[in-house]
Amino acid sequence: MDKKSKMQAEKHLTGTLVLSVFTAVLGFFQYGYSLGVINAPQKVIEAHYGRVLGIAPLDRQATNTSGEDGTIPVTEPWGGTKGTLAPPADTEEDLGTSPHLILTMYWSLSVSVFAIGGMVSSFTVGWIGDRLGRVKAMLVVNVLSIVGNLLMGLAKFGPSHILIIAGRAVTGLYCGLSSGLVPMYVSEVSPTALRGALGTLHQLAIVTGILISQVLGLDFLLGNDKMWPLLLGLSGVAALLQFFLLLLCPESPRYLYIKLGKVEEAKKSLKRLRGNCDPMKEIAEMEKEKQEAASEKKVSIRQLFTSSKYRQAVIVALMVQISQQFSGINAIFYYSTNIFERAGVDQPVYATIGVGVVNTVFTVISVFLVEKTGRRSLFLAGLMGMLISAVAMTVGLVLLSKFAWMSYVSMAAIFLFVIFFEVGPGPIPWFIVAELFSQGPRPAAIAVAGFCNWACNFIVGMCFQYIADLCGPYVFAIFAALLLVFFLFAYFKVPETKGKSFEEIAAVFRRKKLPAKAMTELEDLRGSEEA
Repeated sequence: MDKKSKMQAEKHLTGTLVLSVFTAVLGFFQYGYSLGVINAPQKVIEAHYGRVLGIAPLDRQATNTSGEDGTIPVTEPWGGTKGTLAPPADTEEDLGTSPHLILTMYWSLSVSVFAIGGMVSSFTVGWIGDRLGRVKAMLVVNVLSIVGNLLMGLAKFGPSHILIIAGRAVTGLYCGLSSGLVPMYVSEVSPTALRGALGTLHQLAIVTGILISQVLGLDFLLGNDKMWPLLLGLSGVAALLQFFLLLLCPESPRYLYIKLGKVEEAKKSLKRLRGNCDPMKEIAEMEKEKQEAASEKKVSIRQLFTSSKYRQAVIVALMVQISQQFSGINAIFYYSTNIFERAGVDQPVYATIGVGVVNTVFTVISVFLVEKTGRRSLFLAGLMGMLISAVAMTVGLVLLSKFAWMSYVSMAAIFLFVIFFEVGPGPIPWFIVAELFSQGPRPAAIAVAGFCNWACNFIVGMCFQYIADLCGPYVFAIFAALLLVFFLFAYFKVPETKGKSFEEIAAVFRRKKLPAKAMTELEDLRGSEEA
C-alpha cells in the first residue's frame, strides 16, 4: 500500500466501521469455537453417553473429525511397533459389537452434524440477506446460535446425546448462514483501500475461536466431567454479545442503495461508516453498479453455472474454497501431537496449542500483508510454501523410524505449513468471493461458495481417516500433488483484486477469454480508465 493509499485508509477507519466489522466477525469466532470445542472433552462426553445409554465407553483418544481445530488423537506413529492408525488387534472385536457401534455412531454424529447443518443453511444465505438486509439477517440467525448453545449447555439435564446432536445441528445451521452473511456485510461496508485487510479478520476470528476452545478444553479448566456442558455452550456468550452490538451497526450502504433504492439512507450509512468523508464518490460507484445490475435479470444459482458471463468467476470462487479445505491443513493438525510426542515433548497437547498460537499470530500478520502485497501474490506464495512443507512432512514421516532426528524435520514442517496457510489460503477464500462478483450475482455466488466449503469440510472429515490408514505416511504426498494443482490453477486463473472496485473485477470475467495472468489485465484496465 503506497503512502497516499495508507493515508486514505487511515482516514476511512472510523469507530463505527471498527465496531461494525468486529461485531460481524463474532460470527466467525463462533464458527471457529464450534470447530474446536467438541474434541477436547471427547472421552468425558463419550463416558457420559455410555452412562446414559448403558454402554461401557471405548478406551480411545480424542478424534478430530472436523480437521480444523488442532485437537489431535494420540496414535502410534508410522514406523512404530503397531504400524498405522488401524485399531489394535485386541480392540477389533469390541469395535464390532453392537453397543460400541452405537456409541461410535452417536459420537460421530455429534461431530459431523455441525458440517451437515452448515451445508443445508448455506444455500439460503442470498435469500435471507436480500430479504431482511445484512444486519437484520445476522440478528435473526443469531437466535439459532443462542438456541443451539443452550441445548448443549443443558445436555446433562436430559438425554445428553440427543441434546448435543440437536445443539450441534442448530449451531451448524447458524454458522452456515453466518459464514455467508458476514463476508457479504464486511465487503460492502469496507472502503476499497481496507477491504482486503478487514476481510482477513474472518480467518483471524476463526483461529482465535479455535485457540480459545483448545485452552478452555484443558482438563483442569472446562474439559472435565463436571464442566464440559459449559465448555460446549460457552460460545452462546459471543452470540449474545453480537446480538446486542448489531443493534448499533449501520446497514450496508450498498444494500440500501442498490437493492432498496434508498439514496438518503445509504448516504447516512456511509457518513456513519466513513466519518466526514464525502460519500459521493462511493455513491457514484454504487450507481454504476446499480445500473449494471438493472440491465440484467436477477441472477439465480442455476444461472451462475449456465451463463458464460459468470462461469469463469464461479470456477475461481469454487476452486479457492476447495484449495482451502483440501490443502492438507486438516491432516497437519490431525497428526501434530503424534509428531511432537516422537520429538520427546513431555506434554504434546501444549505443543499443539503452540501450533494454534502460531496459527493466530500469522493470521494477524496476514491482515497487514494482504493490502501491501495483494491477494493473488499471497495466495500463490502460501500454496507454494505449503507444497514444500508437505514434501518435507512426507520425507520426515517416511524416514521417522530410521532416523530419530527426522521428527524435528516434521515439527518444522508443521509450523511452516501452518504459517503459509494463514498467509494466503486460510483467510483469502473467505472474502475474495465477495470481491469477484458485483451486487447482482454476489448473494448467489457466496451461497454456492459457502456450500462448497462446507461440503469439502464434511468430505475431509469423513474420508481422511480411511485414506490415512490406507496410505500411511505417504498421505501427505497426496496433499502435495493437490497443492501443485491448486497453485497452477491460481497462477493462470485467479485475478488480483487489490484496490479494485467490484465493477473493475467483474469486467475481467465479462471478457470471453481470461489471459494467463489476469492480474496484468486488471492493471491494464485500471490504466486505461485513469488515462
